[in-house]
Amino acid sequence: MREIHELLDVDDPAWPVLLQELSDTDTAIEVLPGDAGTGRASLLQLQVSARSNLGALVLNCGGLLVDGGWLRIFGSPHGTGPEGLPGLAEVNAMPSTFDPAWQPEAGLVVAHDVLGGVFSLNGGDPGGAGRPGGPGEIVYFAPDTLGWEALGAGHSAWLSWILSGGLQKFYGGLRWDGWRSEVSVLSGRQGLSFFPPLWSAEARQDLSATSRRAAPMAELLGMSRDARLQFDGADPGFLGVA
Repeated sequence: MREIHELLDVDDPAWPVLLQELSDTDTAIEVLPGDAGTGRASLLQLQVSARSNLGALVLNCGGLLVDGGWLRIFGSPHGTGPEGLPGLAEVNAMPSTFDPAWQPEAGLVVAHDVLGGVFSLNGGDPGGAGRPGGPGEIVYFAPDTLGWEALGAGHSAWLSWILSGGLQKFYGGLRWDGWRSEVSVLSGRQGLSFFPPLWSAEARQDLSATSRRAAPMAELLGMSRDARLQFDGADPGFLGVA
């Protein structure tokens, strides 16, 4: 186990470069203020250094809101409350004090989207956890298929893909006229509940005809898990605490 100073005191921290990339991108991104103490504690628990983009985000900001909050990438937010974006530590149920025995259940949840989709960083044995992809690969739990998809990239490449505008194509069939205004009024702990649900034939045929309401993210994740269990008895596993 590395001490916190070993994780912090690196010659080439990722944050200055990442901050420049965030400034240069044409993708709408809001960088939320962070809490330094929580960031250091999360860095220590994760055992990642400030040299990585994951470590840089956790250490230096409260998270990223992409496309007006459509995607929420978790960091270490300052003064998070019932309406604010939760932090990476909270979402992954990290221990309140450093525990060398703690490991993410199946992978580290790094982002949620407004649909109830989950981006997770695979752990060391994805196959054993019932997930696709290799160790250290980003996978996505899709609320329209109720399954995990391997994205073929690690955390840094995934983040670069987002900054280069990758979400536009990724969500091409899951955005409707007026989605920005509906997303803009949501809190950091809310998403959109669809009726008929996203996985239904009706929603796939005409998404714009569905009715939508704001709902707690915890409710969306729970509904997805329950639906998957009812369909084939397979538990999608940990989707994050929201």
